[in-house]
Amino acid sequence: MQKTPDALRAHCAPRVAAFDQFLRKTQQSWASSLQTLESGTQWQVEHRPLAHHDSVIYHIQDGHFLEKAGINYSFVTGESLPAPATQTNWAHLANQPFLAMGLSTILHPKNPFVPTAHCNLRYFQTLCDQPTWWFAGVMDLTPFYGFDADCAHWHQTCFRACSEVGIDRDTYDGFKKACDQYYYLPHRKEHRGIGGLWIEHYHQAPFSDCKNLIESVGKQFMTAYLPIAQRRQSTPYSDAHREFQLFRRNRYVEFNLLYDRGTKFGLSMGSRSESILISMPPQVSWPYDWQPVPGSAEARLHDVYLQPRDWLS
Repeated sequence: MQKTPDALRAHCAPRVAAFDQFLRKTQQSWASSLQTLESGTQWQVEHRPLAHHDSVIYHIQDGHFLEKAGINYSFVTGESLPAPATQTNWAHLANQPFLAMGLSTILHPKNPFVPTAHCNLRYFQTLCDQPTWWFAGVMDLTPFYGFDADCAHWHQTCFRACSEVGIDRDTYDGFKKACDQYYYLPHRKEHRGIGGLWIEHYHQAPFSDCKNLIESVGKQFMTAYLPIAQRRQSTPYSDAHREFQLFRRNRYVEFNLLYDRGTKFGLSMGSRSESILISMPPQVSWPYDWQPVPGSAEARLHDVYLQPRDWLS
């Protein structure tokens, strides 16, 4: 008989259950932190327990600060991992029974001067006597208008998430470079945002060290984002600023639909489409062959801020 999510939590080692509990607490913590920027609009919470998929979804739309946002917790089990969910190095895991848990947030603020932000914390393992396991942690920032202070703060906090659990500068640089490479749109020949951290299939250290790193990413995400949001949320903006925001959002949509592995995994699992596509912005535009005025703030976004660089120096 297929075990329920609660039974599988009990079956797994306590160390896995501890990470599951961390994800649940972090979901509540992120929602509470972001609520401080809202005035009146509250998070809506949905709990959808199914036989093979337990999920808790926090979502908000048309808020004072957030035009649309979601914070999704999920605990998924299956008797056979779909082949599309495995990458080349993990093709041998196809069709194996598995467990996966994760917490993902995507924040689309209303003010064009506040960046879009994303964070994803995950754990995966096969369900066998000698399981294959790995952790993953991602945080990246997508500004529409660039500010040196915001970019430096974001990347300094990303580095702190690593250094506070003993990750050295060279390893951090690898995570930062991987993020720059992942969030790249080949058909546009441009980066989606300013990057951050991309820690994927992380199992190269003892279990507790891997877990501590991903938990550190989760703890530092709001430390990285809230000061930027607080600094920019009251900035006056014009219709032109708003139009540029909607234009740049099309890059977000294109990346998530064409390249994002998380989106493909969720859809391949037959998960609820609304939960998977909650990452999409509520409004977006595709003006034909739009070009910024040379030297403008809009041009500087592409020419300066979307070019990978060392923000720690």
